[in-house]
Formats: sequence, C-alpha cells, structure tokens
Amino acid sequence: MSAQDSNLTFLDRPNSYIGRSVPRPNAKRLVQGRGTYVDDVRLPRLAHIAFLRSPYAHAKINGFDLTAAKAAPGVIAVFIGEDLAKVCTPWIAVLSHFKGLKSAEQYPLPLDRACWTGEAIAAVVAETRAQAEDAVALIEADLEALPVVVDMEKALDASTPVIHPELGDNLAFERMLEVGEVDAAFAGAAAVVEQTFSIGRHTGVTLEPRSILADWNEGEEKMTVYHSFQAPHMMQDIVCKHLGLPEASVRVVCKDVGGSFGIKVHIYPDEMATVAAAKILKRPVKFIADRMESFVSDIHARDHRVKGKMAIAADGEILAFEIDDLTGIGPYSVYPRTSAVEANQVVNLTGGPYKHKNYRARARVVFQNKVPMCQYRAVGHPIAVMVTEGLIDMAAAKIGMDPAEVRRKNVIPDDAHPSVAASGIKFEKLSHQQSLNKLLKMMDYDTLRREQVELRKKGIHRGIGIAAFIEITNPSAAFYGVGGARISSQDGCTLRLNPQGGVVASIGVTEQGQGTEAVIAQVVATSVGVPLSDVRVVTGDTDATPYGGGTWACRAAGIGGEAAWQSGKALRSNILDVAAVILQTKPETLDIRKGNIVDKETGTERMPLAELGRVAYFRPDTLPADLKPEFVVTRHYVPKDYPFAFTNGIQGSYVEVDTETGYVKLLRHWCVEDCGTVLNPQLVDEQVRGGIVQGIGAALYEVCRYDAEGQMLNATMADYLVPMASEMPDIEVAHVISPTTSSELGAKGAGEAGTAGAPAAVINAINDALHPFDAHVAAQPVTPQEILKALRKV
Repeated sequence: MSAQDSNLTFLDRPNSYIGRSVPRPNAKRLVQGRGTYVDDVRLPRLAHIAFLRSPYAHAKINGFDLTAAKAAPGVIAVFIGEDLAKVCTPWIAVLSHFKGLKSAEQYPLPLDRACWTGEAIAAVVAETRAQAEDAVALIEADLEALPVVVDMEKALDASTPVIHPELGDNLAFERMLEVGEVDAAFAGAAAVVEQTFSIGRHTGVTLEPRSILADWNEGEEKMTVYHSFQAPHMMQDIVCKHLGLPEASVRVVCKDVGGSFGIKVHIYPDEMATVAAAKILKRPVKFIADRMESFVSDIHARDHRVKGKMAIAADGEILAFEIDDLTGIGPYSVYPRTSAVEANQVVNLTGGPYKHKNYRARARVVFQNKVPMCQYRAVGHPIAVMVTEGLIDMAAAKIGMDPAEVRRKNVIPDDAHPSVAASGIKFEKLSHQQSLNKLLKMMDYDTLRREQVELRKKGIHRGIGIAAFIEITNPSAAFYGVGGARISSQDGCTLRLNPQGGVVASIGVTEQGQGTEAVIAQVVATSVGVPLSDVRVVTGDTDATPYGGGTWACRAAGIGGEAAWQSGKALRSNILDVAAVILQTKPETLDIRKGNIVDKETGTERMPLAELGRVAYFRPDTLPADLKPEFVVTRHYVPKDYPFAFTNGIQGSYVEVDTETGYVKLLRHWCVEDCGTVLNPQLVDEQVRGGIVQGIGAALYEVCRYDAEGQMLNATMADYLVPMASEMPDIEVAHVISPTTSSELGAKGAGEAGTAGAPAAVINAINDALHPFDAHVAAQPVTPQEILKALRKV
C-alpha cells in the first residue's frame, strides 16, 4: 500500500482525503433541483412512445387493428413486432459458463406470443406522451389466451404446458454440487435440522423509473442514447450489435440516475423498441416508464423456495449443509447477464462464512409466465444468508447452545486465509472473528439476553437475531466475461491537468446516487496532491470516458477507485518531471500538496500548479526543446489474482413481537462490515444503512403477489409495501478493516452488505421472540398474518 515515491501511505500523506467523510460534490446541485434526469432532456422534434401491454400472462397474438390508433391526433407511427424486427435483431440470454442454460429468442416487441402480463406488444409514437397513450387505447389486439405456468413447483410437471416448445421443457438451468462426505456427516450428527424457506419475489422501486431517450441523427449517422442506466458502455455495445451500427456511431449518456439497485443494468425490450423506433423515424423518441408499468416490466428478483438441512455435532460443530433451491425466472432469461446468476450465487454462498467441509447443493431455474426475473441488489446473498443463518439458529436451539456461540465456534478463523469455502469460492482475507466480537460488544449481547428474560415474565416478547454474511465485490472477468458476455470487468480513468491547476477525471464507473463522484474525487485529489474542490469528475458518457463496466456488484470504489489512484500517480509523476526542470532540481525532491509544488522534505512552497499550467500550456517556448509536458494520462485496472474480492460482515437485530396482532416492532439494528480500506466513512455507512433498510423491506413488507392466472395483484404503490422511515430502527454501523492486496488502495465494495444480512437477522430475531410459543416463521415477507399463523391463531 505504499503511496509512490513519498514512502508514505495514502492515509499518512499530507493532503490525503482517503478515509475522510467529505461531502458529495453533486449534493448541492441535486438538493437545489438542478439534476438532469432523462425526463429533463428536451430535444427538437422530440417524440414520445407508449406501449400496449399484454393483459394476459400467456397469449397468442393473432393480429392487430391499428386503423384508429394511426388516425389519432398527434400520432407519428404505430409499431408491432414485425416492424421493429426489421431494424433490431433478437437476443438469447445464455452464457457458456452456465452449462445447459437455455432461453428463447426475444425481440423488442414479440412476433407471435405474449409471455407475461405487462409485456409490451405494440407501440405508439406521438407528439406527446398523452397522445401516445390515448392512441394505445385505440389499438385492437386479437389475443388468444394460452395455458399459464405460474407455480414454479409445478413448472416441471409432465402435465404442465411448456412455455417455449422449442426448448423442450420449462427447465432453464440446473446446477448440482457435492463436496465431502455429506451423507456420513448427517448420519453421524448429534442433531439434524431441516426447514423450507420461501423468499418472496420483489422488485427495486427506484425513485426515478426506467427512462430512455434515443436520437438517431441521420446527417451524422449517429445514435445518441440518454439513459437512466448503470453501464453505459455495455448499452453502447448492445445497441451497436442489434441495430448493426459501428461503435463510433453510438453514444450513450447517463446523466443523473435516480437509483438503480441492479434494476437498470439489464436490456429491456421496451427500451430497445424505443431505440429502434428512433432509428426508423430518424428523430428523438423518449420512453419514461410510469410507476404502474414499472411493476410489470422492471425485472423482479428473489422468488426462491429453498429446502435446507444442516448437521451439527453435540459440541456445536457444523458438520454439513444441504440445500435444494428452486426459483422461477419468468418466461425469459434476461439479457445479457442471464437469470441463472442468482441461483448460482445461492449455491456458492450458502454456508460461506463457516468452515464446514461437507456440502450438497442443487439449484433449478424454471420458466414461468410472470415478469422476468434477474439480478437485483445483493444477488442471491440474502437467500443464502437466510438459509444458512436460519438453520444455525434452529440447530443451536436443538442442542441447547447459544446461537452466538455456535457462530463463534464455526466461523472461518481470521488467520486461516487465504482459504477456500466448501462451495469452491476463494477468500483472500476475511474477519469473521473480529466482526462477531465487535458486534456482540456493540449490541451488549449478554445484557440484551438478560433483558429478554425479564421482559418475557411481563408478557413482552423480544427477540435477538444474528446473521453473518460474505459479499461478492470487485468482480473480475470470471463473473461474465468468461461466459462470453461483453461486459467489461476492467475500468479506466483519464486525468487532465487544467491550466489553472485543477484536474478533470473522466471515468467509466457511474454515479447513481451512491457517491461515486465523491469517492473518485477523493482518490484523485489525494493521489495528485490537489484540493478536493479542484477535482471535477465526469462519468456516464461513452464519448467522454474510458471504456469500463459501469457500476454494479460493488465495483465502483474498488475497481474504479484503483484506476483513479493509478492515473493520479502517473499524472503526479509527469507534473513533477516538468516542475523539476523549471525549478532546476530533481523530481524526487519535490512533492505536490494542496495544489502547490513544494519541497518534499520541508514542505516549502516552490510553485503553484496554476503557474506550472500557465507555462506548460501558454509559454511552452520557455521550456527546453526536448521537454514535452504530458498532462493527460489514462490508467486502467482489473483484478486478476482473485475472481472476486470477498468482503464479510455480521448483523444483529432486536425486535419486539406483539403475539396478539403479529405486529413486529424493530427496536435496534447493528452491522459490522469489512470492506477493506474505507475511502469515505460517511458514504460507506449510508450505503450499509440503505442496504439494511432494503433488506428489512424484503423481510417484512415487499412481495409481488400473483393470482393463478399470472396477474400481479399489487402492482401499485398503494398495494406494494415498501419500508418507511418511521418504521425503521436506529441502525449502528461499525467496521473491521482488512484491505485487499489485489490493489494499492485495498478497497472492496460495501453497497450490498446491508441487504445481504438484514433479512436473516430480522427473521432470526422474530423466531427468537416466538421461541417460547414453539412457533417459527420461514417465509418472506414475515407479515403479521404469517406470525399469527405460526402462533396458530389464524
């Protein structure tokens, strides 16, 4: 972690912003309402697109009568599947490293069948959004309802219709894994616990809905796409591929993005339809999903049924895990990341924090006629954690051991790394023991246990839940690239010293409200040696930033930050080379601090960077003939020594359950998290807290409810519950720091840690409260009705 030639770490360096809670550079602008979201973009000749969406979960499209729609006021064009298929090729979302994964061709608008309620089947482009929606209502669609597959448990039955006959059955993907002597471990166990866990399907509910504006400029032969999205270069590649355009002809601009949570990193048919319509009409076309169509067109996530089993010895040693995971992904694997990833993650992550060696897992991914399902914040993590931690609490109760002690006995020791989990995933450095000890101290665990006992005597039922977790961050090409997906795992940062001494940083990772701009500015300011206020960060523009993967899987700080760090070191070196010539000294005797060239040993100011810039840019004639200042540098970074930089953490929850009403009151929540070097403590804590709230939403409130005909029953904000501020407990966050040695900064990701562990911690706490009643819940969300059912009161 040495910081270049000064022999100081970045934490020790004068002018270091690493580890400081500096405010976000964009906060003032956003608070003033000066953000630029896609709907704020106005272009000449702008048209608007609206979609007719299928009212059936599965239907044959016999045809359309578009006469009235085409004649409606303001209508520019009406499109059906065949129209857009002429300019946009279909896609199939499979990757070669998920052997056996299959899916069907998908078009911007379907050619002959609708496969879920809410699938866009026709489109109207008009002068205004209202005119487009009015014309959509005039389309006569001849749809013939087909048999529906809704229940994932029945999707593979021989009597169940096959959604895509050309695929043979409704099984999209299956993975089997067996390690060690599983049967022998169960046979020799002092106790075996089993439980079926149900994790409800839910979605992201981003503050800004999905939004896209595509503008085909025939004169320039260039498509500019303004997009509320996480990965602009990926979208650029997709548009090029499916519309047959060269890369230089497509620019993707992601300005301010109002939340994403993984929702905005996938290819949506209605967004590709918008791009195709713009190409055909040779004018800008905008699509803004409204809230109701978001519920039936944004990807959903989770929706798992996991049968879990665990063997434990009398002394508390975990002997084996076994899981059988079944998940329904809707009618298509989602492009280009595929919908097999979440189930694959469940297999990889279950039991991950613990040192057991016997593991059997089966995961099956099935098609169904619901909204397509794919990656969402903390892909697979909360499912694996809920299964693992739920079984541990059950096993602890069965052998009469405190659940914290079972974890203390079984977590992988901090000095055992590098290590390999039973599932085969590799850990460079984790801190389960330190984290557990810190959490128990924060919670004052023993006091809470005593309080619990006393309150139970008064009829007050409180519970304590603990959940350890591991988190995938800084993914390498092992995540997608090896499977053939054109999703970049590397990222680059270009720095330019301006004549006035400021630095412009252009970087491939993007800002979605999580603070990327702040972190990159901190790293650049520190590595170059300028004040934070002198750094301007540019993100989200494929014409202006180095090629990169964007922001997902907690890679912005760890990968983008390291690219910025390396770029800053290079620019700093170039600056000092020129300064040394001007000052007639050696570069190694100089430093840059607070925007000034200084004497390295004494800190004495020798020259402002602004003066260096003036000379280099406006009076280069005064410099030696062989000196050519290079004040623009680019560096890239990709992790290679480990497939992922795993992080770890642990959460604790304290709740009170009203056994008469089933109502759960969240009292307190704690999290200890290890994301390596903490670049900005405030931002990390905000990320963790936000993730916890999202996880609590999954645990207690959020679920997409369907009827037997595949109709989503609660597709409005009046019916779909999300966590509110008034319901949230105080959330305390602390850290253990185990930097990765894969990079000089040592930073890992932190954005998904909260979501990964919160549901299990809360539900374990509920079950702890219900323990005296011999009641147990294992289905998310844990509603009051579920609790009353467990208590046998309804």
